[in-house]
Amino acid sequence: MENTYFTSEDIELKNRAFLSGDAVRVSFFIRNSMLIMDEECYFFLMASMRKMRMNIPLTYTLEFFQALFNENIIQQRNIKNGIIHFLVFRNSDGSSLAKSSVAYYFEVTEMHDVLEIHSKALELDLIKEINVNNNLLSNIRVHSPENIYAGIYAQENDLDDVILLNPNKRIARAASGNLLFMEGNIIKVAKQSEGAYISPLMENFVTFLHKNNLADIQEHELIAFESQKAEEILLISDEKGIFSVKKIRNKVFETSRFSELVESWKNSF
Repeated sequence: MENTYFTSEDIELKNRAFLSGDAVRVSFFIRNSMLIMDEECYFFLMASMRKMRMNIPLTYTLEFFQALFNENIIQQRNIKNGIIHFLVFRNSDGSSLAKSSVAYYFEVTEMHDVLEIHSKALELDLIKEINVNNNLLSNIRVHSPENIYAGIYAQENDLDDVILLNPNKRIARAASGNLLFMEGNIIKVAKQSEGAYISPLMENFVTFLHKNNLADIQEHELIAFESQKAEEILLISDEKGIFSVKKIRNKVFETSRFSELVESWKNSF
């Protein structure tokens, strides 16, 4: 296998995403040839850029992104259902980083329905070699070597994902998204201050459940043992979709009640 290398002539050196990981990522969702939750996703993008002290162009309006995705993905590529992976990165062209311009890149992953639970249920385990922070930037999608390490660890141990803890040894999230733990009529989720992701997809789901009195949603500081106490566990990933968790170590979980709740949520759109 030949080694591949790049020179300065091959790479645009203004791109700090490549050089420094200076970028934020947000997902947008397409369902039945329409953008859904686009306002929530847009405001999450704006909040993420502000947290990273990016210079937000005046053209970055909700209408700009609606037109961009409708023209380039829904119409030209005829994508009916999928997740848009949108990356905005900082250039090195200003008098300071805060004044540098930004640029964007996006791609789409097609799927049957972003609001359906994937047919493949997941097997997870805790990982203790590393942990994730629980500061201001932990809740947004920025460069995360912890996720890369965790993904490789999962592959090497025949797992689908891993549960990441924060420095206080409490549950923060999985490598790919947030976890919801069901016990009776209570659904527990980790607080954002614990290191959980901000997730427009999850927030829409739990808001639907709360408004329709379908479950008691509680934010908690979750010890690792919560993963063994739960009756059912759901993983919601803005980047990959929705998954049932079938097994963690020797504990096997049911999936029927979360399946019913997700089906009700899906039918509300």
